[in-house]
Amino acid sequence: MDDYLFETNVNRCKVVAEQTNYLEIFSYSDPTLNTVEEHPLTADEYDNFLDRRGAFAPRKLPEGVTQLACMRLIIQQNAKHQDTFAPHVVSLKTEQYKRMVETMNLPYRMIEGTSVVGPFFWSAYDQDEEDPHLQIIFRKSDVRKKGYTRGWELALSTSVNTGLTTGFFKGTPSSDVVECLRHLKECGKQIQHPLLLPVIIFSHDVSFKTDIKQRDARDWLRRLEHAVSMRSEIQEREGYVNKDGVVDLDAVNRDLVECHSQVLWKRPKAYLQLCTSIENAMIRYYERLPEERRDKETKKLHSSMQSRMDFYRVKLQGIESYAYTTLQRLDIQRSALYNIIAQKESKLNFKMAGEQRKLAHASKRDSAAMKTISLLGAIFFPGAYLASVFSMTFFNFQDGGPGVSESFWIYWAVTIPVTMVIVFIWWIWERQREARYNKEDTDLEKGSEEMEQHIMATMRKRTMSKASTWDTKKSD
Repeated sequence: MDDYLFETNVNRCKVVAEQTNYLEIFSYSDPTLNTVEEHPLTADEYDNFLDRRGAFAPRKLPEGVTQLACMRLIIQQNAKHQDTFAPHVVSLKTEQYKRMVETMNLPYRMIEGTSVVGPFFWSAYDQDEEDPHLQIIFRKSDVRKKGYTRGWELALSTSVNTGLTTGFFKGTPSSDVVECLRHLKECGKQIQHPLLLPVIIFSHDVSFKTDIKQRDARDWLRRLEHAVSMRSEIQEREGYVNKDGVVDLDAVNRDLVECHSQVLWKRPKAYLQLCTSIENAMIRYYERLPEERRDKETKKLHSSMQSRMDFYRVKLQGIESYAYTTLQRLDIQRSALYNIIAQKESKLNFKMAGEQRKLAHASKRDSAAMKTISLLGAIFFPGAYLASVFSMTFFNFQDGGPGVSESFWIYWAVTIPVTMVIVFIWWIWERQREARYNKEDTDLEKGSEEMEQHIMATMRKRTMSKASTWDTKKSD
């Protein structure tokens, strides 16, 4: 079934071109004969390399010298095609890829891992009982960034009886493949252990950069805590204060999200699982290693690598705990920020409600103004009425022309005082009404401010106080 699925998956893959080299490392009982060679692998020499013919034929050794270990790799250490790590893509011609997997006894399942994302490690023995081979797939790829895929891939096959390790290693420039190969060459005397290269890759992937990322995230978190919990004391150099001296909550919220993303970069939990898988592969390999190959140096190397993986496990556990605490504190600050935003929105709502109340009272006063107009009209009613009454006798438009009675002064004597009394009464009434409206407005504002203070005090109790969330005199 494996060969059928392998054939099917390879045939449907897209082929992209990458620069291909080969790397050969030989270790002998006579250290002076050890060799490390890396050169471009041309198309006309490809089959010769796989079949170990011509320039790649096994070396004739002097009498008494034996080969201890050998590693032969096809490498693409600067893979640059934008689809090189896309699903169902191979970077060798279809027939070349098939020949490589079959001749080097590489795992058929490596073609099924082209769509795998994130760190992935798998190991198992093949079905050859006479000369079992430990097969390894170790890869990590990511989605596109700026139109390009990224990652690295390693497929190995190691003969337990002969110590011959063959494999395929590919990576983009950002994956530290070149650096890993440099370390592998420097450790050429230890290539008898098939997990040497996977451990080197693992050590690079969990290098000091991961620790620095977490430390930087924690420092970032402290500044965010300062901005959220001690807003009145935040310094302008921290970047969260605008030109008016007010904390920019949008910038704080944006940095909370970015800080959260940085903490999740290379999450230790996934690498702890990788660590366990690599250790299991080490145990699986050493258990089936023949006694004649368990010399002192091999045992020492195996113990050293186990100890190193145990170190990485403890280190990753510490980073995981550190990252977990950072994430929890980020959640607290996010909740506090949301409460601050809610308080500001509540305060804005109070102001809007106050303005609406003022509008309502203004409408009420407008209606009162209409009453005033009616009152002004009523002012003239007495005069009009009296005029209509006095007009019957005070004026005489008969007898050759208009005539005014000598009693006409009575009209003014009565009308003017009555009008003044009415106006005075209206003025007193209007003053009292304005005073009453002003008192009502003052009471409304006071009640709104007291309600706002009570609600905000209650909300602050539910958030972090200065004394409990930040202490500049104590280190974290």
